[in-house]
Amino acid sequence: MKDDLLKELSDSVLNMQEEETIEISKKCVENNTNAYEAIDKGLADGMNRAGKLYEEEEYYIPELLLCSDAMYSGLDILKPHLEKEETENKAKVVIGVVEGDTHDIGKNLVKIMMETEGLEVIDLGRDIPPIDFVNKAKEVGASIIALSTLMTTTMDGMAEVINLLKKEGLKDKISVMVGGGPISQSFADKIGADAYTLDASKAAKRAKALIKKQTAEII
Repeated sequence: MKDDLLKELSDSVLNMQEEETIEISKKCVENNTNAYEAIDKGLADGMNRAGKLYEEEEYYIPELLLCSDAMYSGLDILKPHLEKEETENKAKVVIGVVEGDTHDIGKNLVKIMMETEGLEVIDLGRDIPPIDFVNKAKEVGASIIALSTLMTTTMDGMAEVINLLKKEGLKDKISVMVGGGPISQSFADKIGADAYTLDASKAAKRAKALIKKQTAEII
């Protein structure tokens, strides 16, 4: 039953069926399906599938926007049922989409998953200059900067953030995570990023692991 609901939820997002997504999300709540799992294996999975079709030029921007509308309608229903980890001193993550890019669907999903894992997420939004990430991280005492892009033309902005951290002697104190359609592990390694993940739930788990490692090194 649960697996069927998750598949239906994923399909409804992929097929741009907003009303259907709402109804299935409500069913998930009624059936006590874990909200985190419903978002990850249902809504986010559908969006990831839509992203692949976009890369294969079967979907275009209008289709992606309709898919995201469906996904967000499901999120509105499922988010209140997330079991957030309560921690007294939450580690901080500064997140945003790099300068020149306004695609923020993936970034928004990562933010939700990170908050669910008990992290405090400061969302700068989209089209953010590299220096703004560094300045905000310094201001709030962030442990991580998480960078997203869906465009190959804006990938260099990620490297610039890392270079700025190095110049200010902060690279050992602030970890950098990267993600998005054109990003790969080899690119992350090339620019010196601390982590690259393919999806939102893995990003959230990896962020917690990085913070745990930072804490251990301080001790």
